[in-house]
Amino acid sequence: MAGHLKRAVAALAFGAALAGFAGMAQAGKTLDTIKQRGQVICGVNTGLAGFGAADSQGNWAGLDVDICRALAAAVLGDANKVRWVPLNTQQRFTALQSGEIDILSRNTTFTLTRDASLGLHQTAITYYDGQGFMVTKKSNIKSAKQLNNSSVCVQAGTTTEKNLNDYFRAQKMKFKPVVFEDFEASKKAFFSGRCQVYTTDASGLASIRNKDAAKPDDYVILPELISKEPLGPVVRRGDDEWFAIVKWTIYALLEAEEYGITQANVEQMKGDPSPAIQRILGSGEDSGKLLGLSKDWAANALKAVGNYGEIFERNVGPKSPLKLPRGANNLWNKGGLMYAPPVR
Repeated sequence: MAGHLKRAVAALAFGAALAGFAGMAQAGKTLDTIKQRGQVICGVNTGLAGFGAADSQGNWAGLDVDICRALAAAVLGDANKVRWVPLNTQQRFTALQSGEIDILSRNTTFTLTRDASLGLHQTAITYYDGQGFMVTKKSNIKSAKQLNNSSVCVQAGTTTEKNLNDYFRAQKMKFKPVVFEDFEASKKAFFSGRCQVYTTDASGLASIRNKDAAKPDDYVILPELISKEPLGPVVRRGDDEWFAIVKWTIYALLEAEEYGITQANVEQMKGDPSPAIQRILGSGEDSGKLLGLSKDWAANALKAVGNYGEIFERNVGPKSPLKLPRGANNLWNKGGLMYAPPVR
């Protein structure tokens, strides 16, 4: 009987300790540094319209940019407390590994190799993409299967380069790669006629055609997608607390869209009786304390940038210059792939 009693007491003590631990957020090194610094340092593209680009006044905009703004609002209560670090494909992972940036939010594909060998964590998918091809309209090419023996401009050190080789090998076609280290150089080469084809993610092709072509209507994006390119932010390994903050900020933006919470109605929705909405907006259970954040962390993010649907429409959607369809990036209950774990 004494043995049973001891085990019961031990179990109760362990349960109490576990409950106490579960109610406390463990202070993460990255979060502490950001709070002391008063800024989130965000690695972004050197200039990809719709995802990450600065205007002539140095104001940054894009889907990837808005993710960092949402994080700054969630962590620091101010979406403007971000320092932008433009990075090319060769610089991006080194900058994150070395601690130069807190987060890489730069149209980066999630792959096994990157997840398992670079000392980094892939967080949550913010855009489902796929690699495509762009050609001139006057070439009269209608399909990627007509590209045999073509010259193709591609950027070095990307998944794009590997996918290109894999596709042509699988199709038993030949091509001449025209490889560039620099993104700008690869675009200029294509538009100057040095290669017949340009390849990158389909969203990138739409961005490049809209921004860099003298006459966008003179260029055609072929219908085939030759790869899966799930894009999203990346953080360093070794700080699970920061990893969780990034993931759940993105999930909150998605769940907010699902529940009809918008940038304009955040304060109004705080009075909604739905427990799920109350948890997201901090008017019910305090989910923020589990992340080491204030109870209105998600509400602050939503007031700054809106929900995921608003971010998509503003930057890349049908009414934006890129005119990209929502497609796979629609919510799961509207025929898309965007499905967030519940904020609870």
